[in-house]
Amino acid sequence: MLPVAFLMHLAGAIMLLLWAVRMVRTGVERAHGTRLKAALRDARGGNVQMAAAGTILAVVLQSSTAVGVLAAGFATSGILTVSAGIAALLGADLGSALVVKILSFNLSGLIPFLLLVGATMFLKFEARTVRQTGRIILGIAFILLSLKMVGEATEPLRDSAALPGLIGYLKGDPLTAFVAAAAIAWIVHSSVATVLLFVTFAASNLLPLEVALPMVLGANVGGGVIAVWLTRGMEVKARRIPLGNLVFRGTAALIGLAVLQVMDLPMSYLGGTEAVQLVNFHLAFNLALVLIALPLVRPMERLTELLLPVPAAEADPAAADNSVSMLHRGSALLPSVALASAKRELLRMGETVASMYRPVMELMDGGNLEQIERVRKIDDQVNRMHTDIKLFIAEVNRRPLSEREIRQGVELTDFSINLEHIGDIIAKSLLPLATERAQKNLHFSPEGWAEMCSLHARVEANFQLALNVLVSGDTDSARELVKEKEAMRQLERDSHDRHLTRLRENHADSISTSNIHLETVRAFKEINSLLVTVAYPILTESGQLLRSRLAQPA
Repeated sequence: MLPVAFLMHLAGAIMLLLWAVRMVRTGVERAHGTRLKAALRDARGGNVQMAAAGTILAVVLQSSTAVGVLAAGFATSGILTVSAGIAALLGADLGSALVVKILSFNLSGLIPFLLLVGATMFLKFEARTVRQTGRIILGIAFILLSLKMVGEATEPLRDSAALPGLIGYLKGDPLTAFVAAAAIAWIVHSSVATVLLFVTFAASNLLPLEVALPMVLGANVGGGVIAVWLTRGMEVKARRIPLGNLVFRGTAALIGLAVLQVMDLPMSYLGGTEAVQLVNFHLAFNLALVLIALPLVRPMERLTELLLPVPAAEADPAAADNSVSMLHRGSALLPSVALASAKRELLRMGETVASMYRPVMELMDGGNLEQIERVRKIDDQVNRMHTDIKLFIAEVNRRPLSEREIRQGVELTDFSINLEHIGDIIAKSLLPLATERAQKNLHFSPEGWAEMCSLHARVEANFQLALNVLVSGDTDSARELVKEKEAMRQLERDSHDRHLTRLRENHADSISTSNIHLETVRAFKEINSLLVTVAYPILTESGQLLRSRLAQPA
């Protein structure tokens, strides 16, 4: 095989593996995201329970990083302590090792069946859960297919003259192998995919165990770095969770690397082939790490407080708004450029409002008054951004504009007003409701809480869809967003009816939280309706939006 063809084959197989792992995680998050978040939130009773929850979530999501980011978000809202989050992440790393173990079995015979079932569920059904389950099954099929492709692509390497020299160098320099594997895991942003890749190489007799073991340890460290990198923009309390996990993993991996150099491990006890031994070594390392580190999570929390002290900007949220505006006054001389910069600032405003909306349910469940007040302060920033955009577009409108540019300026101003109104709904309706729940120590019924979380997650997804429509102007996405308005109206009505049924059945939790439940659901519906307005001008221009829902008189 020619070098270019070989590289294309191998690169394509690796990219399919990365995409398939992401596809499974996306399907699980969309189909069961609310329940998964609730599982992690409800497991906060102890470190062992948190580790078990993290393990299960990582197996389902096929990603310990996703669990780490989720735990960091809960820590920001005050729901999880840092030590509980570290325990969950330790368990999540064990869960990702279990995923590697499961996927390492020869399941290639299931690929046609999984493709058939997954594609049928995704293409032939309209129900959201069924479609996302189909996505998960397709993702698993693609993972198995990509591993098979990697094995086929690497066959020519067995006869390569350069490979023995490279392997010989890595045998003599395990630290380089360790660091290279950590870098690979960080670059591909998936420790599961990285370890599976090494296992496939080992199964093809391309990677001897002396080199593969340090690389697996390095991949574990690289996996820990991913969560640290992805949470770098969060509050200090959230960043301490992946940092604590990385300190545990890095220390254990370096100790393991040193042990490999001074003694021969009885690898024959871990399996009959080198590939199986590598998988079981990875699993044993993560299991041992959980058992050893779990009793030490509280001291690790104190260590992370020393490593990451709270900066003055977070101690005083009012001083944290140092963001740079996208509005450039000099660009007002060119209306098209000025309106483009206004759209960029509007997108930034939308992301800021989304950051207010995202933690609402966590604050509603267990947020303290300090966290609620911190989110409320963001509304002041939203109001300033709204005023700046409105005045900037008014300044642009004083210059000669085409009819299209005038219309675009009006549309941007209108959506800016709606985003500002969403901020007000969050600050003046939802957050006071969260404050009331916290002060009175009220508890929602399990059914009511599940309904609210489901509606919140749906609006959060529509938030991102609306911002995408703002940027792209895509007609199909605009239609999908408008359809969500009718779907949300029906979901709000169904939740309302079920809540009244619970009141008739005299559910104590439903009675005590009745006003909060109904007003929260109504607020979600109103926020969703305001988001949908970004799609109206696009569909009106293409003739795909009716002027009225009223039927014509007979």
